[in-house]
Amino acid sequence: MFQVKTLIKAVNDSISRSTFGRVFHLEGSGHANVKTNNQFLTEIYAGLTTFFTMAYIITVNANILTQSGGTCICPGTDSNDPLCNNDAPYQRCLLGLNRDLITATAVISGIGSIAFGFLTNLPVALAPGMGLNAYFTFQVVGYHGSGAVSYRLALTAVFIEGCIFVFLSLIGMRQWLVRIIPSSIKVASGVGIGFFISEIGMSYSGIGLISGGVATPTSIAGCPPQYLDPASGTCTSHNMTNPTLWLGILCGGVLTTYLMSYRVKSAIIIGISLVSILSWPRNTQITFFPNTTEGNEMFSFFKQVVHFHPISQILSVQDWDISRAGSHFVLALFTFLYVDIIDATATLYSMARFSGVVDPTTGDFPRSTLAYCTDAIIISIGSLFGCSPVTAFIESGAGITVGGKTGLTAITTGVCFLISMFFAPIFSSIPPWATGCTLIIVGYIMMRQVVSIIIIIIIIIIIPFYMLCESMTMQHGGISP
Repeated sequence: MFQVKTLIKAVNDSISRSTFGRVFHLEGSGHANVKTNNQFLTEIYAGLTTFFTMAYIITVNANILTQSGGTCICPGTDSNDPLCNNDAPYQRCLLGLNRDLITATAVISGIGSIAFGFLTNLPVALAPGMGLNAYFTFQVVGYHGSGAVSYRLALTAVFIEGCIFVFLSLIGMRQWLVRIIPSSIKVASGVGIGFFISEIGMSYSGIGLISGGVATPTSIAGCPPQYLDPASGTCTSHNMTNPTLWLGILCGGVLTTYLMSYRVKSAIIIGISLVSILSWPRNTQITFFPNTTEGNEMFSFFKQVVHFHPISQILSVQDWDISRAGSHFVLALFTFLYVDIIDATATLYSMARFSGVVDPTTGDFPRSTLAYCTDAIIISIGSLFGCSPVTAFIESGAGITVGGKTGLTAITTGVCFLISMFFAPIFSSIPPWATGCTLIIVGYIMMRQVVSIIIIIIIIIIIPFYMLCESMTMQHGGISP
């Protein structure tokens, strides 16, 4: 044990004294802005912690964006299946799209995290943002392309958004906008997105607990696929009897929350992995690989285990004819801008503050303009890979908690993402019921901020109203005989 500690200290000291150590301000490097208690191997460990905390985004983001239909074309000629849920060629196209998106998510998360860590020296990782991907899919493009804006046009909006953000960052307006937006609006936006993500996790894009209703907006579902009405998407019978529903709830939900209560860093990954492993064997009621042509193709790809899947459908597919969508395109663009100003900018600032680099006097942090510009450029690059807006991930806090203080943490996380793209067969074989409860949990984490809104309502509205009523009562008492 003593020899191991001696070896670790020798490695840390050797790297700290090198040019590499000076670049990242490691302790013992002699740099003027050296950070205390900051060691090379600690940064590597922090980067691994951040990766395992946020690795779920590879599968979850790909699954959500696949629901948009991407570049796949749904004929819509079948009146009983206008959204091509049972169209075999369309479903095969979606399989390829999902694999493209897994590679794209891993690549852009890797490139973004490495670039951000190197240029800003902050322990913050980037990846396609939760909530933004759901809005992109279900509100802008629509399920299987049923929205007012096509997938290609939506990517154009994301690209333009990134360019606008670069300009706003350079003139300092992005930081200024965050400061002037009332905190109640910032919190309420996050809470609303949290509700939205949780609803997606409960739908058949997740565990399948709810579906669209006929008499009401939603209804209880949870039936096996053969009992789903293809026209309405509701269950005709056997509600709450789908084995995959209960597998997702018990192993993906209950187990994950139990582990999170004990602060297990990889709780989400453990839950997703367990449900996936149980769903991989064939000829079971919970298998992800049914005995169909599509299931056989999926299982053949899964058995490759290590395989690089090149992006073939979604690389640089922007449509620059924005006149097709008109006002819908403008609405989507400004909504992306609004949500990103609140979400991405505020998250980036909070992570910088959590890592202890924010100046308490000025409220700024070193290389802030470069940080905001890098984040904005990665948003535009991400659109070229077919992804929704990229943002700083709040899960970076896990790495900061265990000692991450420099860009080495983010770079380590980025390298792990790049390595993961060679395991596309594994990530593409994670079923939606394995990630459904993850969406619900992430949504809940975002919704916890609603307490702040309640406090604001009490302070700003209820207390002044009570005092006004009390004042009127006293005045009325004073003029009464």
